[in-house]
Amino acid sequence: MPDTTVSNQLSLKSLTVANATEALAHGLAALRAGQTVFDLSQVEAVDSAAVSVMLAWQRAAAQSGIKLELRNLPEQLQSLTKLYGVCTLVSPADLHHH
Repeated sequence: MPDTTVSNQLSLKSLTVANATEALAHGLAALRAGQTVFDLSQVEAVDSAAVSVMLAWQRAAAQSGIKLELRNLPEQLQSLTKLYGVCTLVSPADLHHH
């Protein structure tokens, strides 16, 4: 069932060095529009830049006093955040699963 009220889905297909700036701007615009949950289930391609982008989103949200929640991270992205030791930063809720 599609949620008609607000779509949390970011229409980003990739989070890579190639589109990091664009992805960052996309997320910041969503935050300004009042979005506090980013659904990343559309994302198919990621590399190390993805982590920087997500951290930048989190910083921007924190500065605005918003708690940003990142959902449905693709597997590849989850392993990247673990690799960089930033999984707590990306989704603090996951702390309970360790």
